[in-house]
Amino acid sequence: MTDASAPRCFALLPCAGVGARAGAAMPKQYVEIAGRAMVAHTLAALAQVPRLAATLVVLSPDDDQFESRVPGFTGPRGWVCRRGGAQRADTVAQGLEELAARGALPHDWVLVHDAARCLLRPEWVDRLIDACLDDAVGGLLALPLADTLKQAVDGRVAATLSRVDKWAAQTPQMFRLGMLSEALRAEGTAVTDDSSAIEAQGLRPLLVEGDSENLKVTWPSDFMLAERVLAARAKGSA
Repeated sequence: MTDASAPRCFALLPCAGVGARAGAAMPKQYVEIAGRAMVAHTLAALAQVPRLAATLVVLSPDDDQFESRVPGFTGPRGWVCRRGGAQRADTVAQGLEELAARGALPHDWVLVHDAARCLLRPEWVDRLIDACLDDAVGGLLALPLADTLKQAVDGRVAATLSRVDKWAAQTPQMFRLGMLSEALRAEGTAVTDDSSAIEAQGLRPLLVEGDSENLKVTWPSDFMLAERVLAARAKGSA
């Protein structure tokens, strides 16, 4: 018998950006990689995580491409709303409100994931859920930094920074709906990821080791790299 009071897990994809840095002629989530729109690969991976009760895609109010770029994303586990804002934090906050309107409760978990991290694997999502499900705060996928860090001033190195105890944040990032809503409300649109809002409340999210393939497609060269990775995966599963 299922415990009706047990927290559920929902995925939330902020998908209202224009992807200006990518240099594409359209929002980067719709650029085709390995025969499908980037966001379609992302959603296909999330669909393979049985513990996700539903995935909500939050689009710009004037988005007129999603249904044609991602055909068939419908049903009890595939939700769409057009409530995206000017900043990522706005879009996430509106998505959390939409989840609540659709029956999600404050103690339910929300896994916020970048649509542009299209190399996501379902086992990475399961790893995050396993680590955070009984945690008091929640957490995020991340990787310990391997590169030497340089601080720049006017295009020249001003200092070399220690990489000890430094991690590169990834997504998904998994927090309670109520906790994340309150944190975003308190911090506004300045935060660049959800963990930052939680940290600003004096809380310490759990770092769960991610994977180097879980890159965020941001620059033009990233599209070629993602294409190669997806092609290699397809060849390996053939």
